[in-house]
Amino acid sequence: MIGVGTAAPATSYTQQEVLDAFAITDPRIRSVFMNSAIERRHLVLPPEDEKGVRISEPQGDLLDKHKRSAVEMGAEALRACLKRAGAELSDLRHLCCVTSTGFLTPGLSALLIKELGIDRHCSRSDIVGMGCNAGLNALNVVAGWSAAHPGELAVVLCAEACSSAYAMDGTMRTAVVNSLFGDGAAAVALISQGGRGHGGSAGGEGPGILKFASCIIPEAVDAMRYEWDRDQGRFSFYLDPLIPYVVGAHAEIVVDRLLEGTGLRRSDIRHWLVHSGGKKVIDAVTVNLGLTRHDVRHTSGVLRDHGNVSSGSFLFSYERLLDEGVTRPGEYGVLMTMGPGSTIETALVRW
Repeated sequence: MIGVGTAAPATSYTQQEVLDAFAITDPRIRSVFMNSAIERRHLVLPPEDEKGVRISEPQGDLLDKHKRSAVEMGAEALRACLKRAGAELSDLRHLCCVTSTGFLTPGLSALLIKELGIDRHCSRSDIVGMGCNAGLNALNVVAGWSAAHPGELAVVLCAEACSSAYAMDGTMRTAVVNSLFGDGAAAVALISQGGRGHGGSAGGEGPGILKFASCIIPEAVDAMRYEWDRDQGRFSFYLDPLIPYVVGAHAEIVVDRLLEGTGLRRSDIRHWLVHSGGKKVIDAVTVNLGLTRHDVRHTSGVLRDHGNVSSGSFLFSYERLLDEGVTRPGEYGVLMTMGPGSTIETALVRW
């Protein structure tokens, strides 16, 4: 992992400003917003009506917004990532784009190749609809591509325009979603020096990827859903209130599987980069893995400053860790994401 870059819309709002923008007065819903551990989120809110209230956007407008925002944020994050990696757009050989907040055909990868003038021979892939865990699913696939193409540059780009997936109907169901997600894009560059396995860093400030482990929870397959809301006439995301505890209860299982055969214990992991899924998710994972507040400081910081930016959240935390300048050669880290399925994805890395 030789470079990382992030981007977000220019407009950001406090939780109070979002409540005011949609004239939400229900004390139960306001409590959900104000107790979320989120201070600000970057969002592209709908236009105002003649009374200054934000109007509800039809699904067609939401899809247009997703396409526009994903391309703009994605391009900015990709450029920032390549700059940090000391690379140019002309060096890119594979682009994998991840998004779950809108459907695009042709996919985001094709749109960005055209928008940025990337070489037409750059191979590409798109991972759509896998949700907040998808960044690590993509990293797993592209790490395999990199191992098969030593010396060639690949990028995983997560672009999530979450404000294109909102349904503002004043219900508690949508309040949980509307209080949590923010817009953002994040990219990470990969390169392999050898064609055998994923181990070993290719140089620079980032770690080498050693292995991955997954855990799907079939009995919770309906706990996180993005589906058509017939009353609203648009897609709407649903989160089961119990999902933080379900995820937390399975965190040990997948981490133990990740470390199996490595000779490592959880106490040997110096850096933890966990998806900023929400305050209760972070608390549940922290308790079940025996982590400290310091271990998840970047996870909590990203939630505070951006909300849940879906598949790219862990890369926002990764960027903050690198900026902190505390990693040392030989240290191990665990990346963890969770999302619909219900699924927990993990990766073991070493600096």
